[in-house]
Amino acid sequence: MAEKNHPEHLRRELSVGEVAARSGVAVSTLHFYETKGLIKSMRSQGNQRRYPRSVLRRIAVIKIAQRTGIPLADIQKTLSSLPDDRPLMASDWERLSRNWKADLNERIARLTALRDQLTSCIGCGCLSMNDCPLRNPYDALSKKGAGAYLLEHPDE
Repeated sequence: MAEKNHPEHLRRELSVGEVAARSGVAVSTLHFYETKGLIKSMRSQGNQRRYPRSVLRRIAVIKIAQRTGIPLADIQKTLSSLPDDRPLMASDWERLSRNWKADLNERIARLTALRDQLTSCIGCGCLSMNDCPLRNPYDALSKKGAGAYLLEHPDE
């Protein structure tokens, strides 16, 4: 039964084109998000995708999370813990942000350390391979693991 105080256009589901226009993402991106389990649609009698209005908020969260560098797999994992059968409430978003806050704080700390090391290393101009904290003579750090080991483990 339709609610009395909501116009018809606010009660109905949205087409893929409407979601793309409202969210600012391409239709192909919506299809991609759907294949990755980030959003869900239903099918109309004519087999067209229809989305609940709440998908707009999910897409906004996805876009923000991507901008902060959170991998899509982590976004999907977090969003899969949220309910699909009702609009999301403040407590749902609070839990979501709590899950990401520690990760974001860690990323900020690593980026700050990287920025500060690069500034001092590049800015000093010494080009000293004997004193540089980022040096790795004879690839000795390869035994400790892959990647930029000194940048990822600055306390060792």
